[in-house]
Amino acid sequence: MRAIQVRRYGGPEELVEWELGTPEPGPGEALVRISHAGVNFTDIYTRQGVYRHSQTYSNQPPFVPGMEAIGVVESIGDGVENVAPGDQVAYCLSLGAYAEYAVVPAWRLVIVPQGLDPTVAVSLMLQGCTAHYLTHSLCALESGQVCLVHAAAGGVGQLLLQLARLRGARAIATVGNEEKAAIAIELGADPVIRYHEQKFDDAVLAATDGRGVDVVYDGVGRSTFSGSLRSLRPRGMLALFGGASGAVESVTPLDLAEAGSLFFTRPHMADYMATSEEIAWRAGDMFRFAVEGDIKVRIDRQFPLFRAGEAHRVMEQGGTRGKLLLCTTDGE
Repeated sequence: MRAIQVRRYGGPEELVEWELGTPEPGPGEALVRISHAGVNFTDIYTRQGVYRHSQTYSNQPPFVPGMEAIGVVESIGDGVENVAPGDQVAYCLSLGAYAEYAVVPAWRLVIVPQGLDPTVAVSLMLQGCTAHYLTHSLCALESGQVCLVHAAAGGVGQLLLQLARLRGARAIATVGNEEKAAIAIELGADPVIRYHEQKFDDAVLAATDGRGVDVVYDGVGRSTFSGSLRSLRPRGMLALFGGASGAVESVTPLDLAEAGSLFFTRPHMADYMATSEEIAWRAGDMFRFAVEGDIKVRIDRQFPLFRAGEAHRVMEQGGTRGKLLLCTTDGE
């Protein structure tokens, strides 16, 4: 089978296409013939070696990257009852998606509803379920609350804006340019702050009459961290779910106390997708929202598998306007 393999940690140039043997499913596993794999910042961190010592996302070269895909079950191992050969399934948080085939723990698989576009379904696994756990579990938004969403025109950001609206909350957005601002405005953000033009924390306080927001959803990290804390109301929550701009500065419990008894968390998605029931709940909600027209998924670009390095460069440069996908066929 064709696959992208990382043989040493490094930049996008380390994503190299290789011919590997097609794996066989063991007990509790399924072999999935992949049609599309999602491209996520988690893949970049994995490629760079950020997770080399992680107990959650541990990996050592050589490995096939990618933690999100959709495809058809080819075969199953002993004891698998939730899926069968021929089922169209999607999954996330199982390494090895940048390939034509992957062996996946069967409990991580969800069956995709008929009629749902496969590119939409795969886009709702890692990014969609991230937005779901952030808004439904980690800091469950309530009607009338106000949240701040950074990088609001990105894949997770767009979904956060829409889920906030569905839960009756107001979403304030930050973006980098006018094109991205138009996307956030279309999805209901109010106001949309262009952070190159003004200090976003000042704009947030002005938009909330000096009160601050109830929660900040921050996937950017170093460049937004201090301003995110300043944007919160007393006893507000900063959910730092990514670090696209780098690792954040240190913060002490006393810093949080002095800033207004703030709450700060750096979650791992795996802890919110820890059981088959939780995966089915989150993915099922997101699929239903998409089928019923409550949310829209913007597919930015699709790349053939061998151009995985280019897809990573686009994401690292902040050039995305939605979801990036890899296709196992050479067409885009």
